[in-house]
Amino acid sequence: MPEAHNALDGLLGLLDLERIEQDIFRGQSRSAVVPRVFGGQVAAQALVAAGRTVPEDRLAHSLHAYFLRAGDPGAPIVYTVDRIRDGRSFTTRRVVAVQHGQPIFHLSASFQAYEEGLEHQYDMPAAPDPESLPTAAEMLPRHLPADVAARLVEARAAVDLRYADTPPWGSVGEPREPRSQVWFRTNGKLADDPLLHMCLATYVSDMTLLDSVLLAHGRGGWAVGDVVGASLDHAMWFHRPFRADEWLLYDQESPSASGGRGLGQARIWTQDGKLAISVIQEGVVRVPR
Repeated sequence: MPEAHNALDGLLGLLDLERIEQDIFRGQSRSAVVPRVFGGQVAAQALVAAGRTVPEDRLAHSLHAYFLRAGDPGAPIVYTVDRIRDGRSFTTRRVVAVQHGQPIFHLSASFQAYEEGLEHQYDMPAAPDPESLPTAAEMLPRHLPADVAARLVEARAAVDLRYADTPPWGSVGEPREPRSQVWFRTNGKLADDPLLHMCLATYVSDMTLLDSVLLAHGRGGWAVGDVVGASLDHAMWFHRPFRADEWLLYDQESPSASGGRGLGQARIWTQDGKLAISVIQEGVVRVPR
């Protein structure tokens, strides 16, 4: 699939930030399905910036971020890193992303040197084999107008993302349990750089997490225009090693929606059952008047 590989190369290019000062980086943008910078791109780029100021033997174990303003896809984004703390075991960084002189996003990330410790995890939930599920290019045109489906396929071309069940825009008007599962992996192999795999998982984690909010209310979402919304904040905890170019199960649910906001929480599992990442996100979810 040469087009998919080209899309992945393009995404990796977006994540290869330009260093313009010791702790200042510049990243480019591209349009998303909606006319603003995709939040997962900004979060992934901010994690790249933070990681490039940290010793290679320390890996990210958590990040906490706020989306402050919509990003302009036609302008570069400048990422400034503050070296908050360099401890014996943990390193903390704060990143502010700026466009047109205003902050659009900020992230705090913590990194840790590897150490042995107590081990336990939940059992992986049941899920269908990812190879048995339709690809986005096969599934999206079944449920969406051709132009919308084409835009979504193009926007997600770097990632092979497969829904285990009908997505929210495929069951409009049919409220159901607020749970959603997708399998994902990059459309091509990645270098053996743990930070890169974390950044790619961060990028994908913003694509579908609020789907479960929509499912509870039979709403199709941004793709069909029966709600408007945007990410407000995003948090991730990286528990165990994983590769973003191998199948990962994104098991998502929504425990609550109120006040024009919806909460999504999720766990990301390797195909052999290891709990790799936990994710929580809140977003604006409004019904258009």
